[in-house]
Amino acid sequence: MRVLLVYPVFPDTFWSFKHALEFVRKKAGAPPLGLLTVAALLPEPWEKRLVDMNVRALSDADIQWADMVFVSAMVIQRDSARQVIDRCRDLGVKVVAGGPLFTIEPEEFADVDHLVLNEGEITLPQFLADLEQGEPQRLYTTDQFPDITQVPVPLWHLADLKSYETVSIQFSRGCPFNCDFCNVTVLLGHRPRTKTAQQIIAELDALYALGWRRGVFFVDDNFIGNRRVLKESVLPALIEWRRDKEGLTFNTEVSINLSDDPELMRLMSEAGFNTVFVGIETPNEDSLAECNKFQNKGRDLVESVKRLHRSGLQVQGGFIVGFDSDTPRIFQQQIEFIQRSGIVTAMVGLLQAPPGTKLYERMKQEGRLISSLSGDNVNGSTNIIPRMDLEALRKGYREILDHIYSPQHYYERVRTFLQDYEPPKIHIKIDAGYVAAFFRSIYRLGIKGQERVQYWKLVFWTLFRKPRLFPLAITMAIYGFHFRRVAETHVH
Repeated sequence: MRVLLVYPVFPDTFWSFKHALEFVRKKAGAPPLGLLTVAALLPEPWEKRLVDMNVRALSDADIQWADMVFVSAMVIQRDSARQVIDRCRDLGVKVVAGGPLFTIEPEEFADVDHLVLNEGEITLPQFLADLEQGEPQRLYTTDQFPDITQVPVPLWHLADLKSYETVSIQFSRGCPFNCDFCNVTVLLGHRPRTKTAQQIIAELDALYALGWRRGVFFVDDNFIGNRRVLKESVLPALIEWRRDKEGLTFNTEVSINLSDDPELMRLMSEAGFNTVFVGIETPNEDSLAECNKFQNKGRDLVESVKRLHRSGLQVQGGFIVGFDSDTPRIFQQQIEFIQRSGIVTAMVGLLQAPPGTKLYERMKQEGRLISSLSGDNVNGSTNIIPRMDLEALRKGYREILDHIYSPQHYYERVRTFLQDYEPPKIHIKIDAGYVAAFFRSIYRLGIKGQERVQYWKLVFWTLFRKPRLFPLAITMAIYGFHFRRVAETHVH
């Protein structure tokens, strides 16, 4: 059996880092973890190939080589996924589809031959068993959550690793919280399920053996959902593992209450974590209560962020406007919070209601759903009718992005962050690619760019005040270029 695994195009959005990747000459952020894991679950004798359309084009010859094409995608990849499915149908090759996009809206893909939905560790073996008997069904779904201690090491060798800036691995699935707008618990449940330390080390060993020395993103929706396993097993194992290693910095997603646990912050920093994404959402307490984001309520969010910075964990933040409790004052509140906190990577979006969430059901009951979910966090779209006038909401949203990603305010925020940040003591080799990216930044940002004055101020400020953080400062300057381009393209 010949299987072609296809990852559709990820459009130019906030998290694509398309314009930043140009500086390091990489084609995409990370290889598709889901498909590489599926590949490891398929029978070993089968022939497997991966085409990540973010790295290279999908040819008719690729499709015609295969007996089946496996497609996995997120919502934002919907248009590209449809094109892949259409091409396979025209060429007479069967399509097997799974992943978040197809699990959330299976009714939209009537032309897919086999939908293998939810978590593949349960539904894929069912499909394979039926296929072996010559009676594969069209739809496989489950409301059960698998034991992920049995998940195999992804087949990293199928990916052209040199084309990527980072790779992804996973420690846990599920989140203990219950935010109204989030579909993580719909897809993965409330009880965090974890891999063993041995599994994580095996995955890292496999990557290291392939020569990987760059960043590793733990894709958990809340990495600290099971603190006991982290503290007692996984983090000590990571600390021990990296004693004779170089490179491989880690980043992940956490809830803000990590800032309440000095021991956990210390262990994460020692293990090699230097960046965490946190769903801040809003400084408005009424809006936090409205969306059930109780873990963020009743605390000094700015101080929580700064504690994480001082512990060696750079905070990337997610923010939302458009809650029913938001007033016209919210736009300035978001700006002030983002600037004061020193959150350099600030993703701000309009409130959206993914299918299956409590918010979606409430909006449906109130007759306030207006379109399908775009999957893009920063294009100024929403699939609900907000309480606030929609045009006023979009105008305020544009004002936030114009402010926080203007060169002056962006570079001010970088300096605020660098003043607080205490980086983890990890040996990172500065390779030729990073050096080349620095020289490209001099030309594109320091000579040609509208931010050239701020760029040189940051260069000299960092060299004199925080020389150890100079590579990070340049990286952030490059990120700012990307964020500004995305805002200019998609919001105006």
